[in-house]
Amino acid sequence: MPKFILQALLVLSVLFTLNAVSAGQPAQMLHEIAERPAAPDFSLKDMDGSIHTLSAYRGKVVILNFWATWCPPCREEMPSMERAWKQLKHEDIVMLAINVGEDEDSIFEFTASYPVEFPLLLDQESVVTGNWPVRGLPTTFVIDPQGRIVYRAVGGRDWNAPGILKKIRALQVHP
Repeated sequence: MPKFILQALLVLSVLFTLNAVSAGQPAQMLHEIAERPAAPDFSLKDMDGSIHTLSAYRGKVVILNFWATWCPPCREEMPSMERAWKQLKHEDIVMLAINVGEDEDSIFEFTASYPVEFPLLLDQESVVTGNWPVRGLPTTFVIDPQGRIVYRAVGGRDWNAPGILKKIRALQVHP
């Protein structure tokens, strides 16, 4: 898909999300994906230059967020993602946030105001984003330990909400 079409779709979905929030109806549910497709693999660098490959996290639940610094709902939900991460990081759960189309300087500036401990990955050319069913920003996927997409959330969420944390934890493999 040409980059300008992807960007136009992202802008439209951000406007849709902002409209829902302004109407007092922010979606807080995780949309379950009945067919549970395989999550497309990728390898991306984080802000420290380390490579993260999705398939390396098999056996763990992965929360995968697509976001941008210019996206108001992304900025609003990032603190709740960090709070959720602080609760989940000692479990078999991984949280990754893929920045869509921005340079490292923009992300460093963002993290000065919104510090996070989980990896922020760089998809500057939106190649990885184009391989995923991203419907706007933010879009977050929850991937089970077998590497299948179980949930999708389009728009901002309170990731620290007990109901969301319960659904994520329920995907863990228990011996």
